[in-house]
Amino acid sequence: MKNSPGLQAAIDLTAGAVGGTACVLTGQPFDTMKVKMQAFPSLYSGLTDCFLKTYSHVGLRGLYRGTGPALMAYVAQNSVLFMCYGFCQKFVRSVAGLDKKAKLNDLQSAAAGSLASAFAALALCPTELVKCRLQTMYELQLLGKIAKSHNTIWSVVKSILRKDGPLGFYYGLSSTLLQEVPGYFFFFGGYELSRSFFASGRSKDELGPVPLMLSGGVAGICLWLVIFPVDCIKSRIQVLSMYGKQAGFFGTLLGIVKYEGIAALYSGLKPTMVRAVPANGALFLAYEYSRKMMMSQLEPC
Repeated sequence: MKNSPGLQAAIDLTAGAVGGTACVLTGQPFDTMKVKMQAFPSLYSGLTDCFLKTYSHVGLRGLYRGTGPALMAYVAQNSVLFMCYGFCQKFVRSVAGLDKKAKLNDLQSAAAGSLASAFAALALCPTELVKCRLQTMYELQLLGKIAKSHNTIWSVVKSILRKDGPLGFYYGLSSTLLQEVPGYFFFFGGYELSRSFFASGRSKDELGPVPLMLSGGVAGICLWLVIFPVDCIKSRIQVLSMYGKQAGFFGTLLGIVKYEGIAALYSGLKPTMVRAVPANGALFLAYEYSRKMMMSQLEPC
């Protein structure tokens, strides 16, 4: 029973959901500032300026705007990600000609994580779209692009459905895939390499909470350093498509570089790096421990 593929998938899905929840609750304010600075770089001179302006105009609740969709986004993403990660590990074993129970090396684990992220992107894109728009409501209202009444999850959902139909929830899917697939190669690669470093020849399963959190932090930093410019373009497409047709990924990229400079692609990098360590540390700590707990409950079976 313990080795049932369906049961393993359910455990991975549940542990991923727990990890995603921990990630959001730990890092939401920094994620909000990241999206604001990516979408409207001309409005903020830096992280402190963004925080002070957000706090002065909408209070602390402004930093947690979009938490509902963020929870849906990251719980959905990490549930699918870690469930598919288990299946993709089996696929990599098959391609590499390894035994079904063989442990993957760090590079093979990174490849499995990269493959899994393609499936996770399909779950992430719609909820990420709603989250980004909610996080930038103040700026959109300030610029007169939307009415003040359009500031709830349901109003955003209705607006997308009315304007673009169900496919409107997948604005930015191509850029999401473009960032997730290579990004999660470095995410899982960074995590596994860090765990190998801390294990120093011992089993990785014996690592305590501090090495796990530090490994998760390294994973987050590796991910965001690789994908940040693409994430910036995705945020622009998802937020600004609310009030006008966008030029697509390459059109948006060329427009940013031409009119704002390459540095604009890194707007919001500081809050992202600040958020990366605690949020991803919490993600992996919650994932690993909840997974171990569920697996231990099945041992008598």
